[in-house]
Amino acid sequence: MAADLKRDLGVDAQLEVGGSGEFTVWVDQQKVAEKKWGRFPAPEDVITAVRSAMPG
Repeated sequence: MAADLKRDLGVDAQLEVGGSGEFTVWVDQQKVAEKKWGRFPAPEDVITAVRSAMPG
């Protein structure tokens, strides 16, 4: 996922340890994507959500 964000958006992702099985994507202090019902969001959905939350 970090490589996808770098390639498509030029964003350097910062990974942080979370709870067991946690997957949450933040842009600044806004949650834009997360694992729900035991399913990870599709990479293209994460990229779209990050792009939408980016300033400018």
